[in-house]
Amino acid sequence: MSGRFGLPHPFLSLALFLVWQALANGVSGASVVMGLLLAWLLPLFTRNFWPNNPSVGRPVRFLLYVARVIWDIIVASFNVAFIVLNPRRRPKPAFVSFPLELEHPLAISTLAGTISLTPGTVSADISDDQTLLLIHALDVGDETELIETIKRNYERPLREIFK
Repeated sequence: MSGRFGLPHPFLSLALFLVWQALANGVSGASVVMGLLLAWLLPLFTRNFWPNNPSVGRPVRFLLYVARVIWDIIVASFNVAFIVLNPRRRPKPAFVSFPLELEHPLAISTLAGTISLTPGTVSADISDDQTLLLIHALDVGDETELIETIKRNYERPLREIFK
């Protein structure tokens, strides 16, 4: 249903509708109608600005990726709370240059967003040639270990998902 007046980005439409309902502070007929209009019109009017959609070849793998990210956010939240609340713990903040193997802009954005969603790390910048992602981490014991963990947990699954 991606014709001229269809839904060019159905997942975006679904997300817009759900976010609108959450922001409306309750479900009413007017909020549902307005949410449906926004979910239909915003992706329709902005479809020319979107990059080519990568094919998500493995939707089950994507769901496992989302579950992994949620779990890592929970674990990282406790780790950051431990670091912040423990006065004897001295974190070692650092910027780390992460070599990217991903090529598609949406996959790179997904990786950067995942890193920023995980407490204790944030994606700060990307090189002009899109081969390096600058990451700030709250506590870096071993830079190589951090890079390998991100590659194993996020980048490799994203490469499989966005083939």
